Amino acid sequence: MAIQITTELLGDHPKLNDISINGHELSTSWLRDGDGLIGFGEWRTTSVFGPNRFSDARTWWHQQLANLAIQNSVHGSGTGPLLFTSFAFDESQESRLVIPEVVIGQKSGKSWITWIGSDHQPSVEVRTNSTNSGEIKWSSGALSDEKWKAQVSKAVEQIKAGNLEKVVLARDLIATSSQEILPSNLINYLVANYPTTWVFLVSNLIGATPELLVRLSKSLVTSRVLAGTIRKTGDEARDLGLAASLAKSSKDLEEHEYAVRSVANAIAPYCSSTNVPEVPFVLHLANLMHLATDVTGVINDAATPVDVFTLLQSLHPSAAVCGTPTSAASALIAELEEMNRARYAGPVGWVDARGDGELGIALRTGQLSVDKKSLRIFAGCGIVAGSIPEDELAESQAKLTPMRTALETRV
Repeated sequence: MAIQITTELLGDHPKLNDISINGHELSTSWLRDGDGLIGFGEWRTTSVFGPNRFSDARTWWHQQLANLAIQNSVHGSGTGPLLFTSFAFDESQESRLVIPEVVIGQKSGKSWITWIGSDHQPSVEVRTNSTNSGEIKWSSGALSDEKWKAQVSKAVEQIKAGNLEKVVLARDLIATSSQEILPSNLINYLVANYPTTWVFLVSNLIGATPELLVRLSKSLVTSRVLAGTIRKTGDEARDLGLAASLAKSSKDLEEHEYAVRSVANAIAPYCSSTNVPEVPFVLHLANLMHLATDVTGVINDAATPVDVFTLLQSLHPSAAVCGTPTSAASALIAELEEMNRARYAGPVGWVDARGDGELGIALRTGQLSVDKKSLRIFAGCGIVAGSIPEDELAESQAKLTPMRTALETRV
């Protein structure tokens, strides 16, 4: 017997990150600048592994949809049943799929609610924020600062020797707390302080990514590519000068070109037309500036339909999180990082019943432990021939700032 799932419009309600549903724990989020999706409870979950994990995810999702009697009076992208996904960077590691019991969405002034298995719309309430402040202790992850800089030097040597053009090296830090770390408090901090990023939560992976790997809406595909970074000072006039220097930096432009090229080449086979701007723009975030390019395309009328899983299979890993060429960069990452990235730098976001969706790259990210008393945070830097280890370390520290301050400010 099919299980009922209903989507209806909502009236007035608080901000998405202030909402709670009685009897349902916060399980997923995808929020940006006041709009997005937030999920409660877990109706179905599973894990996928291996080289076919994107197609296996599609198969599992379609199997779950086959068991649902969908009543959707709202329509549009992001309405109806939703799958939240968090894929591992490496195919051998665990990727997580979650279908929430209740999802509340908001876009352009319209709000809706989707729920599974009941004739009655769940009651939407305002959540009472917890302000517990446990003691936080930080420790090095896989590599100390000095060892990580040494690995950056080794990567530069490999690049100068002509073995590859670019590699992204990541590092991690570990925070332990005397009290349970609440995902809702981290999300509230990130939403308030990084409103132009996509704030996500899937299976205890939390972050605020500025990089949209892929958005598929009907036949339009969009990818926001970031590569090339400079830290803000807080002085507006000085930061404008830094932005101008970033836009002219040969090292950063080289790094950015590799990332844009990898994305454009990945989507081209599925598109009747693509648009790749010749010059990047400077994206201003709360503490950093990035070179950014929005690559777009129109999906062609192929005999085999193209969905977001098809695009993920082609796009991941992009040069923005791996390097160029991919095989050489992957091998060097495995040699030098000395850690398991898990779901850091993997695709994270949502997919709807039509195969449309939005998935970012899991950056500015923390992975909560099962007992929620420790948080492992990550940052990565694109290494090219002109990279300087001390500068890359400073960049990584800036990229760790969002999750560090979210944890230290509101635990």
